[in-house]
Amino acid sequence: MTPSQNLDDEKQKKVPYHFGEKLRQVREHKGLTLKVVAQNAGVSESLVSQIERNHVSPAIDTLLALADVLDINLEFLFEEYRKERPVQIIRAQERPVQREEEIVYEELARPASSDAANSIESYMLKVPVSAHTHRGSYGHLGREVGIIIQGRAKLTYENKEYILETGDSVSFSAGAPHLLENIGDVELQAIWVMTPAQRFVK
Repeated sequence: MTPSQNLDDEKQKKVPYHFGEKLRQVREHKGLTLKVVAQNAGVSESLVSQIERNHVSPAIDTLLALADVLDINLEFLFEEYRKERPVQIIRAQERPVQREEEIVYEELARPASSDAANSIESYMLKVPVSAHTHRGSYGHLGREVGIIIQGRAKLTYENKEYILETGDSVSFSAGAPHLLENIGDVELQAIWVMTPAQRFVK
């Protein structure tokens, strides 16, 4: 394949990343011509010009060759494309709410679509006196973790009962039937986490 054919192939590529300005800036700062850089990188002068003007997205080997000739740190080239891990914030007054009869589920963490099997969701549960949850009555995939913030609860898991006081935490496989009942004399409040996400709040 000739250099001109290579250039034609390069021209047909989309340009999702724009390195041109940085390459030109460094080249000019070093006092190097397009011809010298192209010769040392083993590519055509026309291709280097196209890359510098962001008309072409270079193949990785071409980009590495240019970076080597210009003595450019790759971190410098890619710094603006470094992905930030998303931070999700749900303001206290903006929590999505789902009601199950008299029970309130306030969403604390929303699962990301990219998390797949590792997804989690979390809620602030508010259960009135003598009321109990229903969603786990038949069991479901995954695990649950909860901590009692206020009140006193009874967790019924399969055929066993567990008393939970304020500050207690509990975790279990969600595959077995389970429900949480408020057996205290104030509203039961608990933080509950499920994985993978069941999407109780839509």
